[in-house]
Amino acid sequence: MDFIEVLFNSEQLIHYGGLLLLLIVIFAETGLVIGFIFPGDALLVTAGLLCGSKDLDVNIFLLVFTVAFASFVGNITGFLTGKFLGQRLFQKKDTWIFKKKHLEKTNQYYEKYGALALIGGRFLPVVRTFVPILAGAIDMNFWKFNILNVTGALLWSAMLIPLGYLVGTQIPSSVDHIEYIVLGITCITMTLLIRGTIKMRKEARDRDKT
Repeated sequence: MDFIEVLFNSEQLIHYGGLLLLLIVIFAETGLVIGFIFPGDALLVTAGLLCGSKDLDVNIFLLVFTVAFASFVGNITGFLTGKFLGQRLFQKKDTWIFKKKHLEKTNQYYEKYGALALIGGRFLPVVRTFVPILAGAIDMNFWKFNILNVTGALLWSAMLIPLGYLVGTQIPSSVDHIEYIVLGITCITMTLLIRGTIKMRKEARDRDKT
C-alpha cells in the first residue's frame, strides 16, 4: 500500500525510485490503457524542480531526453495496442481499467485537431494516454505517427521539465511547498481538459442541429 501511495505522489515517487521509476511511470502513462491514472504533467515539473534543487542528482539534459524517449516508446506501445485491438475498442465494455468515455473524448479531440492531436494531446491528462491507442485503432500511417510522436515527446519533456528546473534553481525553498505547485499544475491541466470537452460537446450538438 505504501508503494501504491508513492506512485501517485510525484515527489515521493522520484525520491523513492529515482530516474528509473520516473521513466517507468512515464512509459506506463503514455503507453498503457491504465496509464491515465498517473500525474504526468505534475510529475515532469516536479522532476525538473527536484533536479534544479539538487534533490534529484541527474543532469538536466539527460533527464529531458530520457523522459522524452520513455514517452516516445510508450506511445509506440499504445499505437500497437490500438492497431491490434482495432475497431473492437469501440465495442469493448467498460472495466475498472478501460472506460469507453475516455476513448470517445479522445476521438472527438482527434476529429477536431486531426494528426496534430498527437502533439497537443501530450499536454492533456487522459487524452495523452488514449491518442496513440486511437491512432493505432484507426490505422494511421506508422511513419507519420512517429514523426508526430517524436515531436510531441520532445516538446512535452523540453517545456515542462525546464520549467520546474528554473523554479528549483531560482527558488530552492520551493521544494518545501511542492504539493501546492503540483496541485496548481493539476488544476490547470484539468481545467483545460474540462473546457475542451465542454467545447467539443457544444460543437457536436450544433452539428446535430444543422
